[in-house]
Amino acid sequence: MFQPWLATLLIWIPTLVTAGDPAETPWISLKPENHNGKHIVFVTGDEEYRSEEGMPQLAKILSKHHGFHCTVLFSIDAENGCIDPGVLDNIPGLKALDDADLLVLFTRFRNLPDEQMKHIADFVESGKPVIGLRTSTHAFDIPNDRKYHRWSFRNDQWKDGFGRQIMGETWIAHHGGHGWQSTSGIIPADMKQHPIVRGINDGEIWDPSDVYTVRLPLPDGCIPVVMGRVLSGMNPEDGPCEPEERDGKTFDKNNPIMPLAWVRELKGSSGKTQRVFSTTMGASQAFTREGSRRLLVQACYWCLGMEEKIDGKGNVSIVGKFKPTSFGFNSHTKNVRPKDLLD
Repeated sequence: MFQPWLATLLIWIPTLVTAGDPAETPWISLKPENHNGKHIVFVTGDEEYRSEEGMPQLAKILSKHHGFHCTVLFSIDAENGCIDPGVLDNIPGLKALDDADLLVLFTRFRNLPDEQMKHIADFVESGKPVIGLRTSTHAFDIPNDRKYHRWSFRNDQWKDGFGRQIMGETWIAHHGGHGWQSTSGIIPADMKQHPIVRGINDGEIWDPSDVYTVRLPLPDGCIPVVMGRVLSGMNPEDGPCEPEERDGKTFDKNNPIMPLAWVRELKGSSGKTQRVFSTTMGASQAFTREGSRRLLVQACYWCLGMEEKIDGKGNVSIVGKFKPTSFGFNSHTKNVRPKDLLD
């Protein structure tokens, strides 16, 4: 006799399947039954903010609740097949970008071999949309004798590399107190109707990591949609930090307030108008907050030109197990393989 619980299981299984044997593929591929025809590739690899935790959860949400085919790639230890963000030169599976519609990048100082880097460069230069999170302002650090050196975070070939040229900023500094002043998202009055922030109120976006410094004004075409309020502590309920005395002068970290997320539309060599969403938030624990998840999900829709589908009420609930760990160096969960993240 067919059991009702089996029907439920059969409905769930197609939303989280891998391409081939999950034990043999060092990435995860989420193919929903209700596929909307779009493919999003997440490229992770940072040593501090647990992109290997946060990005798979966003991919699950986008796949299960919204019908996107999502592929998530990781920095992999080639010897044991485990995720290791300390491995700077190996992100298997980047060929997935060849047929992707959107790149979501969350890397830090990667030094990828030319054959891997080529897929990223080809995608970005094609004019297809890009989302960059947190350390993607300094996504690459490639030696100057290598083909893709110009993508590095500080160089003179392509001024300040991918971060400045595509995202709108490279690595500058920590603006908030690193590890003791968290971030709250504030939506500018003139942006409250922007599709990316529909359904999100001030304070609903939160990140335990601090606000980054960016140079003001941002490059032409960059439009801030969320500002980053520096909080006095590490809880979402904490108030704004108090002004400080520096060299006999009062310094207020919230005046001017730094952009936390912005959009831009670039005209590149492909002739296409490329949509870019950049945010300096991204610690995995940020995505325990509905507002933080909604911001990224709706950014994907906007980047793909699907903003008419954004009503601010889309399902962004957690899928499966999600217990993100605190940000920090040398503290990623060890001995985790990509297939382990399918639970």
